[in-house]
Amino acid sequence: MQFHSFEYAVLLLVAMACAHGLAKARRARTLVLLLLSSIFYGYWSSKYLVLIFGTATSDFLIARSMHRASFARRRALLLTSLTIDLGILCVFKYFNFFYSEVTAGLSALGMTVSPWALNVLLPVGISFYTFQSLSYVVDVYRGDMKPTKRWTEYLLYVAFFPQLVAGPIVRAKELLPQLSEGGALTAEQGSTAILRIAMGLAKKTLIADTLGAHLVDPVFSSPQMYSAVETLAACYGYAFQIYADFSAYSDIAIGSAALLGVRIPENFATPYLAQSPREFWRRWHISLSTWLRDYLYIPLGGSAGNEPRTCVNLMVTMLLGGLWHGASMTFVAWGAIHGLAIVAQRGLSHFFPKRPQRSRAWRVVGVVLTFHIVTAAWVLFRAPSFEIASEIFAGLASLDFGTANLSTVALLALLLGIASHLLPDSVLEQIKRAFHRLPAFAQALLVVALLWGLEETSRTELAPFIYFQF
Repeated sequence: MQFHSFEYAVLLLVAMACAHGLAKARRARTLVLLLLSSIFYGYWSSKYLVLIFGTATSDFLIARSMHRASFARRRALLLTSLTIDLGILCVFKYFNFFYSEVTAGLSALGMTVSPWALNVLLPVGISFYTFQSLSYVVDVYRGDMKPTKRWTEYLLYVAFFPQLVAGPIVRAKELLPQLSEGGALTAEQGSTAILRIAMGLAKKTLIADTLGAHLVDPVFSSPQMYSAVETLAACYGYAFQIYADFSAYSDIAIGSAALLGVRIPENFATPYLAQSPREFWRRWHISLSTWLRDYLYIPLGGSAGNEPRTCVNLMVTMLLGGLWHGASMTFVAWGAIHGLAIVAQRGLSHFFPKRPQRSRAWRVVGVVLTFHIVTAAWVLFRAPSFEIASEIFAGLASLDFGTANLSTVALLALLLGIASHLLPDSVLEQIKRAFHRLPAFAQALLVVALLWGLEETSRTELAPFIYFQF
């Protein structure tokens, strides 16, 4: 069930009615929202609901056993949770990848290994709900929160449908209290949430899907057919496609949760205005970057040790962050580029200490340089293989300046993506205030007209969200 489907709209309306109609009936509200979340995920594959609820139940019981247990027992229980959660993730997402890499290595040494693959479908969103459930067990282990006593509420925390498939990854201490207590919804909060959902759908349709169909997909499918200018446009296009696509998902997720009285934290903060690679990760996919920081980088030692050890910790974190996105060496290489960029930035900072106030020119240089490092890395993220990625980079160096394949639709979508990213927050606030001042009927009419207009003017079919594959 996609966010931009009629079925999702019906599901969300039913969830709103139940969430607020059963606000004082805590158990009934939890069970109904859990049922609706199961229906939402079951649209992809109902059999994998067993996987979600099995993982969640295991972590729920382990966390309950941790409370007031001895240190040695708590540590053993944590290792059990890590083994189960990461073991399931590795089997479904990484088994074939590691097996193929090992067999390729053995073949290179002259050893014959029979080809074999585990024939399983990758469960949608497995990386997201695994990390979310695992963070709960770690927080209980560290003593940062007490384990919840209600099994159904924990199941709802893991399977909460607005952010189940592609995040944001929300910590249990933030989400569990809201799910258990419920929340009121004011008229202003409701209109803000609806406007955000509508803007997310517009961003997905007008920018992400249009760029994908008219620019990015053709070039990455046959890069040798395009000039350097067209290839560069496709690289820029993918940078704004993936941002528009993923931030649109987050907009709809945050807006949907808000309609149910639940606040989900922001996941993006204009990442392409970052002045350094490190700042980029404070603005891009914030819930994942903070998760990696708190549950991987800091446990590895963070920046508490000497400089070489800190650089190793950074590289390990970014390499595993890349592998988290997909079982392919191109994702590992993508993570390596970001890791090397952050390490290089850290090294340069020792030679060029930060000044109290950087000039505007230097800030612009930082933004432009960071954007191009990120965009170059996106090539490996998008390319299905190193061969395609190398063809893309070769195309950029071809010095062929033809533009015959650049359509007006693609250029308009690219310009719209850039403009929407650079739109000042003050303008967005003015749009919100103007929308709030409209009567409820006018707000509804405007949203319906927007959705109808998107349906009528869109020249492409609505594609699945990019991060659904992770």
